[in-house]
Amino acid sequence: MAETLLLEKSSVRRTIEIVSEPWTFLIIRECWFGIGRFEHFQTTLGIPRATLAARLKHLVAEGLLERVEYQSRPPRHEYRLTERGDDLYKPMVVMLDWGDRWLAGAAGPPLHLIHKGCGMRVHADVACSECLDTISARTVKHRPGPGAGHEERPLMPRMRRSTRPENLTRPRADSVARTMQILGDRWSFLLLREAFFGRRRFDEVRKQIGISTNILSSRLELLVENDIFQRQPYVDGGLRMEYRLTNKGRDLYPALLALMGWGDKWIAGSESQPTILHHHGCDKDFLPLVVCSHCRTEISARDMRYEPGPGWDVNFGEELLGVRARPREIA
Repeated sequence: MAETLLLEKSSVRRTIEIVSEPWTFLIIRECWFGIGRFEHFQTTLGIPRATLAARLKHLVAEGLLERVEYQSRPPRHEYRLTERGDDLYKPMVVMLDWGDRWLAGAAGPPLHLIHKGCGMRVHADVACSECLDTISARTVKHRPGPGAGHEERPLMPRMRRSTRPENLTRPRADSVARTMQILGDRWSFLLLREAFFGRRRFDEVRKQIGISTNILSSRLELLVENDIFQRQPYVDGGLRMEYRLTNKGRDLYPALLALMGWGDKWIAGSESQPTILHHHGCDKDFLPLVVCSHCRTEISARDMRYEPGPGWDVNFGEELLGVRARPREIA
């Protein structure tokens, strides 16, 4: 019988258990760029065939992709986003926006997002569903929801980060790939969640999320190196440290809320949210909405088109997808 842990219920954790590996995010990203066939995924991403097959099988099993026959003789299939999978665009575009702000560098953002609804060049805001104001960690309070409690979850295997970070930006050096270089595993996202809930000390974080000490040490080191966390002694002059979010780390709060919103909708259900969010600005409980920064309407993948930004740089390595060197509008 598989070993289990008793963990706090969390829509962020449930979501991350499904999309916890960087190739998963990038495969879904390619679907929004119009790619759906196995050979095209492999050529564009440079991902090993066995890894790609396993990730696609996982995404189909989780209901994020469907396998559709496009040729009967011989039978050939392609992969298309389901409604559940398509809705992951919202947390994805919020992470892209964070990467544009913090990781694009002097070259500038790789992509410009154009909202079809208002025709403006925009970015994705996470807003309060009640007043549509942009939210931040400092303007939100959390409390247990109707789905709060604990649940048994399988013990996560002890594994290293499986993907070389430089591989993620080789085909498309966009801000999603750059974000995945830092946050591309389940543990990094869960450590961020714990920090936003005020859990900053090594031992309390380890017990809360069921992580081994060596993996926790390596992930904390990575997040410190990338200026997401900073170490501070929690006893004056002492050697014991706690890990506090930097400004760069606090700016990831909207992405965490977008992941939480997806998990509440597609896994927990609206009546079983583990966590209720309260906005100080309007003094109301709210749901996180991903909205256009200009017209404040909720966005989806089909609402957006793209233009190459000053930092756009694509290297497919093959002629097969050369026609896709400029981002394609999603139908």
